Amino acid sequence: MRPDAVIAAQDLSTIYDAPLAYHREGLDQAVLDAFQISPAPKPDLSKWEDVSDRIHNAEGEVKVAIVGKYTQLEDAYKSIAEALTHGGMANRVRVKVEWVDAEIFDTEDPGPHLEGFHAILVPGGFGERGTEGKIKAAQYAREHQVPYLGICLGMQMAVIEAARNVAGISGAGSEEFDHEAGKKRFEPVVYHLKEWIQGNAKIERKVSDDKGGTMRLGAYDAVLTEGSKVAEVYGTTRIEERHRHRYEVDTKYREQLEKAGLNFSGMSPDGRLPEIVEWSDHPWFIGVQYHPELKSKPFDPHPLFRDFVRAAKESSRLV
Repeated sequence: MRPDAVIAAQDLSTIYDAPLAYHREGLDQAVLDAFQISPAPKPDLSKWEDVSDRIHNAEGEVKVAIVGKYTQLEDAYKSIAEALTHGGMANRVRVKVEWVDAEIFDTEDPGPHLEGFHAILVPGGFGERGTEGKIKAAQYAREHQVPYLGICLGMQMAVIEAARNVAGISGAGSEEFDHEAGKKRFEPVVYHLKEWIQGNAKIERKVSDDKGGTMRLGAYDAVLTEGSKVAEVYGTTRIEERHRHRYEVDTKYREQLEKAGLNFSGMSPDGRLPEIVEWSDHPWFIGVQYHPELKSKPFDPHPLFRDFVRAAKESSRLV
């Protein structure tokens, strides 16, 4: 073993420093030597140097509450945490994430727990546990004008909150929770998705189907409303995002919800499946049925996370 092929794997404050640290240790040259690749061009690490600079020389800090049900296992939301880091890089701020157990709000006022945060994110999940707390988090964000990003179930909870507290549908809920309980309790503004278009094929599902492989899974297109907040964020009206869900907001409530101010600003190309909702009278309140965190990169932060952190940065100046 050549001494220069022994590479130290140092502890680092951030994984995004790893490429630079291994370069300093000579890993890239050791690999080139092992494969007898010579001459080789000098590596261009300017992108990683910029990433490291944005992390270590942030010009401020924003506090984001992630209100979820798996908060005891933070890796359950790892992709979201990293996407927020990417959004922080884009805005040259450090994003301080705090995990808030949604079940706390079953018995406690969310206000004391959420005040002081510059933005609130409600992520995806399965099952009824913790959902009333997520609904209260969406209500808090709406009423206090705090930037809000709802992902998958987080969008559905925002729709249920709007239906109950603004649109006059007091019994609004999700079929998912009724199916779990084995009895009907809610008016299903969120329903079990029974069919959708995938490419040129129509996919059909029944509630009684085995759960394995039954979700609307993978990349699907969405059409955004011209002039909407989300179209402004993306800079286009046609997007493709990754999905992972089997419940969906029911469009039969669209007119009633839009009259209340909750706009359906993104739809599937056939106009049947809601993809994005946003409040027209809120500085930044967006819910998406898909998972934008799965397409975020340190060199190319996802537009929603980039702008969500920008909105949190603006909010921090007002606190």
